[in-house]
Amino acid sequence: MQTRTDRIAAHDGSFDVRVWLPDSGSGPGLLLVQEIYGVGPYIEKVATDLAARGYVVAAPDLFWRLQPGYVGEHTPEGTQAAIELSQGFDLAQGVADCALTVAHLSALPEVRGGVGALGFCLGGSVDYMLATQVELAAVLSFYGSAVPDATGLMERISSPLLLVFGGSDPYIPRERVAAVEKAAEGRPNVVVHVEEEAGHAFHNSESPMFHQPEPAARAWEVAIAFLDEHLPAR
Repeated sequence: MQTRTDRIAAHDGSFDVRVWLPDSGSGPGLLLVQEIYGVGPYIEKVATDLAARGYVVAAPDLFWRLQPGYVGEHTPEGTQAAIELSQGFDLAQGVADCALTVAHLSALPEVRGGVGALGFCLGGSVDYMLATQVELAAVLSFYGSAVPDATGLMERISSPLLLVFGGSDPYIPRERVAAVEKAAEGRPNVVVHVEEEAGHAFHNSESPMFHQPEPAARAWEVAIAFLDEHLPAR
């Protein structure tokens, strides 16, 4: 598996995008949108998994305007620092950066077979918003906290959309998840998957505070099946 760092120009500067290539050298493109810890060990682990499955994965540095190359620590102190940094994040600019990354991915000679997006936490909010603006082969949003307050935008999303939540998430109360489920009713392109006993960021295997292995494994199986259906790599 090969990796590299590409550079993308924005209207107010430029930012790094980490790229992982499958052993085959080509495949469908997948935008991977970070959580508040940056493009660090967890995102790298997810990207490696996806590249091994045949995807060309691109993870942009969303915090480049705040602190380029930021990687937060998965500790209580590191989490607090990441939260404080993320409070300066401009969601609209982040969505625009991701749109640029999708365009970059689509133009890569290694990308064949469409482009999708997967985001966790902050990234789950970003790629949900991105899907209201950009047509994608598949969109997967894990516990995006902005989603429940933006269910009215769901009608703008025509891409296949998987929304994953923890039913015991203190940051996204169950009644807010229920509002998402209600909004998704009657929309054949939208799937809502809830791991009822899971909390926030339960898939993050680098974070002892949040990781819940069994719900994480089940949700990841659902995610991979969704990708296999809508953006198959093989």
